Amino acid sequence: PAEYRRLGFLVNPEAHNIKKEMEVSIQAGELVGLIYDQLLAQYKDPEAPETMKSLNQLCVRLVFCFYAEDAGIFSKQKPDMFHDYLQAHRGDARQALIRLFKILDTRPEDRDPYDDEDLLAFPYVNGGLFENEDIIIPRLTPEIVDMILAKASKEFDWSVISPTIFGAVFESTLNPETRRSGGMHYTSIENIHKVIDPLFLDELKLELDEILQVNVNATKEKKLLDFQNKLAEIICLDPAAGSGNFLTESYLSIRRLENAVLKELHKGQVKFAGLSANPVKVSIGQFYGIEINDFAVTVARTALWIAENQMLRETEEILYMNIDFLPLKSYPNIHEGNALRLDWANVVPKDKVKYIMGNPPFVSQGGASDKGQRKGVSKNNEQKEDLVNVFKGVKGAGNLDYVACWYKKAFDYIKNTKVKAAFVSTSSICQGQQVQPLWQPLFEEGLKINFAHQQFLWKNEADNQALVYCVIVGFSCTEQKENFIFTYDNYISPLGVERVSHINAYLISGNDIFVEKRSKPLCDVPEMAKGFQPTDNGCLLLSAEAKNELVKNEPYAQNWIRPFSMGEDFIKGTERYCLWLKDVTPADMEKMPLVNERIQSCRKWRSEQSKTGDAYKLKDTPHLLRPCNKFKDQTYIGIPKVTSGRRKYVPFGFITDGTIPGDKLYFIPTDDLYIFGVMMSNVQNSWMRLVASRFGPSYSYANTLVYNNFPWPKPTERQKRTIEQTAQAIIDARKKYAGTSLEKMYDPDNDWLYPELTKAHTYNDYAVMDAYGF
Repeated sequence: PAEYRRLGFLVNPEAHNIKKEMEVSIQAGELVGLIYDQLLAQYKDPEAPETMKSLNQLCVRLVFCFYAEDAGIFSKQKPDMFHDYLQAHRGDARQALIRLFKILDTRPEDRDPYDDEDLLAFPYVNGGLFENEDIIIPRLTPEIVDMILAKASKEFDWSVISPTIFGAVFESTLNPETRRSGGMHYTSIENIHKVIDPLFLDELKLELDEILQVNVNATKEKKLLDFQNKLAEIICLDPAAGSGNFLTESYLSIRRLENAVLKELHKGQVKFAGLSANPVKVSIGQFYGIEINDFAVTVARTALWIAENQMLRETEEILYMNIDFLPLKSYPNIHEGNALRLDWANVVPKDKVKYIMGNPPFVSQGGASDKGQRKGVSKNNEQKEDLVNVFKGVKGAGNLDYVACWYKKAFDYIKNTKVKAAFVSTSSICQGQQVQPLWQPLFEEGLKINFAHQQFLWKNEADNQALVYCVIVGFSCTEQKENFIFTYDNYISPLGVERVSHINAYLISGNDIFVEKRSKPLCDVPEMAKGFQPTDNGCLLLSAEAKNELVKNEPYAQNWIRPFSMGEDFIKGTERYCLWLKDVTPADMEKMPLVNERIQSCRKWRSEQSKTGDAYKLKDTPHLLRPCNKFKDQTYIGIPKVTSGRRKYVPFGFITDGTIPGDKLYFIPTDDLYIFGVMMSNVQNSWMRLVASRFGPSYSYANTLVYNNFPWPKPTERQKRTIEQTAQAIIDARKKYAGTSLEKMYDPDNDWLYPELTKAHTYNDYAVMDAYGF
């Protein structure tokens, strides 16, 4: 029963067709990749920029020919027109393509009437796809010709591809940087609709449904025609267009609504100028894009043309009429350039635009991306300049992900208008330290979040797919009575939609409060600090095996070794050690030549590092870890910096055995049970989940952001004693499972194995909540 959705294809043919289109489009992309590789091998200088540009242009033209042949664009009477032409001239296939591309770009009245009949039979395409005669076409080997004729032309039906998916797959397949990164990356149709449905499509569908319920035919007809005109006035902009998949799917969705209108009008016997004129009013010219990559621009335009042809075929079937597709009459408005350095108003005036949408590049401060040519890199110098220019004077903007620039640019563009926008983004822009510098200035200037998808896993059906945790934020300058928050179970399965009056920058229903980094705790509690950063190239740290080997060969070293723990070590119970030579003397070092070798190695490594970095500054104290002035060598509460988001509680714990905390293990120098009890409570964990940064599904604890801003309760003496007792019960429950790691004890799938611990936490939660007055 839990999997009943899998039977959806029985009653939902659209979902089944989308799945089929995905599979065919990915196969098409793989086929183009094979042709690409074989063609590339024929170029004299395969690495030259002009080679890459020519090869990409050649592949786009071939794909258009494959599609035009199968979709009947070239000729409905000759379904194998391109195949037969190339077969007839396979002896010199290179010249055959050069002549074909020229004829496709020549008006019939301008052609040589004495040219070959099979060439003259091809229609005039227009649209600029074949206008560049300077592209380099290499020699076509018999193997390449066979692949084009058999696999690409004869054996594959290009007419059923999804232009939305294929455009992105096509770009990924042919983009050299993407190919090197290991696979195809595209936005699934399902994920595109998470953006465009709440942005505009749901509202349009509802409006059409209401019109179709009208019983008076004359009234219904007028409303349908008005609705069609409304569709024809919708202008969309994607300022990070890539291969145009958001624009293509938006066009297809709006045209399907128009076709539904035409179907209803035709059923009511409304005549379309004797069925001779084109009744279609929605045009791909309504869809604007900005894209930095010239090849992606070409792919986006081609994908839109294919989408336009597919929808015209559907219109023909509805109205029983023929509509000429060629020569191309609509021009996709995809502009090449850096969207962060362009004035968007020069691409399309903002008083014309209705909606802005897209999936800007996922480039983080630390380096994560799933956007084609930018995959797996942190911000480069040009992108850092973009960030500075877009966020001039905004404190903390240097910590923002690159995608934040599109929010700022979009808001500046739509200010004082009714334009609505929605972007897919890395989830980090609505978490942790990025929230305040990005959102607070925008909120103060009037930005309203109209809908939001809370963090979910962004994925698709392609091999080697990019797995990124994302959010979707829909915004405008218009206050709505009802806003929508889409929630997810385990970041994958949709849970439902919450209707709320207001959405804040953390994508929850709540007031607009911005948590900023704070150097000291908000309340009167001990400070939390980060542990020791080794900065040692592995010279001062020891695994359990290395420690045993060192002590075996140099027993005196035992006196200068201490347990050492990073956050992961602490949770998993992993043994690790460090050389702790804080008070070592020359006499001591003479007894430890092996230890001295490690010290000298550390000194050498630090001396070789950049003179502006921390490692170089520590070269004169090669026997010490990076200093941590807050550490007093006493009992402390250890707090792992990164912990799984699946756990109900971050597993903090008292450390009493002299373990030295690493920089991934924060610490609070105290043995206070009350402090421990509040920190382990569901109240503190709920606060952490809201304001902490995340690495995908994991939380990243921070003293300056999470701990220092945490509002502590003001308990009575009785409440404080109760919390101390429940905190001790948690410690006692853990002792019952001595030898078991915190990782296992706090595994949410196996908490039933530790009933005493679960019970202790429940009582502790009640005690802390009581202190807050909850």
